[in-house]
Formats: sequence, structure tokens, C-alpha cells
Amino acid sequence: MLKAMKTKEFWLQLLTVLVLFSLFLMVVKADAAVVAWGSKGEQVRLVQEKLRQYGYMNGTADGVFGKETYDAVVWFQRKNGLRVDGVVGEKTAAALGISLAGSVAAAGYQESETYLLARLVHGEARGEPYVGKVAVAAVVLNRVKSPLFPNTISGVIYQAGAFDAVKDGQINLTPDNDSIRAAKDALNGWDPSGGCLYYYNPVTSTNKWIWTRTVQLSIGKHNFAI
Repeated sequence: MLKAMKTKEFWLQLLTVLVLFSLFLMVVKADAAVVAWGSKGEQVRLVQEKLRQYGYMNGTADGVFGKETYDAVVWFQRKNGLRVDGVVGEKTAAALGISLAGSVAAAGYQESETYLLARLVHGEARGEPYVGKVAVAAVVLNRVKSPLFPNTISGVIYQAGAFDAVKDGQINLTPDNDSIRAAKDALNGWDPSGGCLYYYNPVTSTNKWIWTRTVQLSIGKHNFAI
């Protein structure tokens, strides 16, 4: 009887330890999934660089999350319809175009495909605001995910008649740094188009069919539609 009680006590203690360890892992995981006031390191620096790039922060990207970074995050969240809490969690990070886990979606693509996407952006959206370049890249990726289009970046880009830059040869131009960054930002999950599959310039477009698509928003000279 005494032996049975000791065995039961042992298993209860073991279960308690396992539960506490699981809770510890959950806390660690939660901590790693957010960047907030007081955080330091490479993830903070990435957040700061994006905030500077998008015009929400003027200070240096020093890797220290203080008041200036907090105010910039709050401003970014308010402008982009996110929860305004000054904390960079999964949704805010995705809107910024970064991954807090340290791995980027771009790593899932070959460098040649990333560069091809940048060439398409340069050919189609050269002269457009930066967010418009990212949106163009996002449309390509949205098509890759859609059953209506080829399931690779190259397949979408080179689909017959899909993009003017392919038809007129501008796809062969060397992309600038903004186009390369825009391609990577889109690959990392930033989609300013909100899931659109089409875009066009309403001033120059002669395609009657594209005008039948439902426009969701306009960025620069492009309408983005579904």
C-alpha cells in the first residue's frame, strides 16, 4: 500500500513538473513573438529600419526599443488599421514586412525567382511610390496562390499576355534597389493590395475586360482589383 502511494506521488510530481515546463515554453514562445518597449537586439533593429523606410521614424535603427520607437509603432498601427498597443506582434510585423521568428518567406524561393519578381516590379511599377511597388509584387504572389493562375512566380509572370513589361521587354531591365526590396517585402508577407489579383493604370489601359473587375483601392497610378 505504501509503495503504491509513493508511486502515485511520484507520477503526480512528474506531471506537475511537465505542466510547469510546458507553461514555461509557452511564455518563452510568447516573449519571442513580440517586440515591445524595453526589447533590444536584431529584431528591434529590423522593426526600426522598416519604420524609418516607411516614414514613421526619423531616429537611428539602434536596436533599442524606447519611446521614439514606441511612438512610431503606434503611429504605424493607427494608420494601417491595426490594434494600437505599441507592441510589434505577428500582425504588426507582417504589415511591416518582417518576420519576428527570424526566418523570412523569401527563403522559401530561389534567389532567381526573387530577382525575377524584382525585375517585374521594376518594369511594371518604376516611378510608383514604394508601397505601390510592393503591391505589384504582392499581386504576383496572390496569383501564385490562386487556382486561376500558374503556381510559380515565373509561371505567373510569363503567362501569355499577363504583364506589359514582359511584352515590351522591360522585364529585362536591371531592377533598382527599391524594386528588389519591394519584391522581398512582398515575399515576406506584406500585401498592400489586400489580396488583389489584378492592377492596371486607368489612364492608359485599353483592355475592356480589366475594367469589369472590382477595384479595391488605388495606389499611385494603379487601380488594384479582384
